[in-house]
Amino acid sequence: MAQPAGKDITLAAGLLAGVGTVVGFSSSPHWSVRMWDFPRIQIAAAAALAGGVHAARYHRGRPADWAFTAMTAAAAAWQLKKILPYTALVPVQVERSRVKPSRDRPRPDARTLRLLISNVLMENTQHERLLRLVEEAQPDVVMAVETNARWAEALEPLAETYPYVVRQPQENYYGMMLFSRLPLIEPRIEFLVQDDIPSVHTGIELPGGAQVVLHGLHPRPPEPIRDQDSTPRDAELVMVGRAIGEDEDVPTLVAGDLNDVAWSPTSELFVRLGQLLDPRVGRGMFNSYNANNPLLRYPLDHVFHSSHFRLVELRRCPSIGSDHFPMLIELSYEPDAEEEQAMPEPEAEDLEEAEEKLELQAEAAQTGDDRPGRE
Repeated sequence: MAQPAGKDITLAAGLLAGVGTVVGFSSSPHWSVRMWDFPRIQIAAAAALAGGVHAARYHRGRPADWAFTAMTAAAAAWQLKKILPYTALVPVQVERSRVKPSRDRPRPDARTLRLLISNVLMENTQHERLLRLVEEAQPDVVMAVETNARWAEALEPLAETYPYVVRQPQENYYGMMLFSRLPLIEPRIEFLVQDDIPSVHTGIELPGGAQVVLHGLHPRPPEPIRDQDSTPRDAELVMVGRAIGEDEDVPTLVAGDLNDVAWSPTSELFVRLGQLLDPRVGRGMFNSYNANNPLLRYPLDHVFHSSHFRLVELRRCPSIGSDHFPMLIELSYEPDAEEEQAMPEPEAEDLEEAEEKLELQAEAAQTGDDRPGRE
């Protein structure tokens, strides 16, 4: 007697969730492995739904039935454990500041930094939507990635009110621009891992005189179309994280589309190396990608920071026509916050793992295996 189609679909969904969970434990950088880091919400939902439907309709008490139930329950539990920090069910990692959000800029005694980050999507021609958002949100600093020459021209009017500008337009989806109304201190573009993937690094002088450091990143992602693994992305993140951790007394922010989710092994390693905090912990996921598909959304656009700051405001902004939603954050520089905000500490094996990732990238660079579309 043929099985009903519903049972086949239930079994397939549960098995896929189980396989994806197990594969995710691998440390392989191959895209077919690392892709399972992203959809933890979807995997948890699939596992829970498949297990529930199977228990209610198809469970007959056979060993295979119990094994399927156990597998789906374990998969759902593991995935929920990984995303639990990005819910309101856990304490916040970054305390709320008593400073109120303000668009009255600049305030001469302010010790706050209001930052807007946006992956604009290089092909997106709705430039005016980002300009309107900047006018509405009144950030101190605007960071835009995937900016090419056309976007650079469209955003040039921002230079009238944001006179401190770093320009690195490129036609390969990795262009980057930074506009600031606050003075930038020794801004520079670096190509940390690959000669076509820029990052921006700069000091920023707050109106009250304090100086903080911003690292703007947009590493190359793992993806199947060009058979690109996560090696260069992982190397860039651990390189920056390790450098920040070696100078932990400096008030620091890391922002951008990291092409990784906060709950991936690489991101978790990155925040431990840099001893950085995530203001989303205890507040929500703030899924920024894919803006065009509400069923497949992940938090890809991040702001991590050192324990010198408290949170004033954090929100996902309306669409600007890109496949990413812009993110807005305002942080208050309050050095006493270090006393109540515990930094994540590097684990014993973290430095060794970081070194292995850098060595893997160095080997891949020598052979060209770190490039998309390789033969």
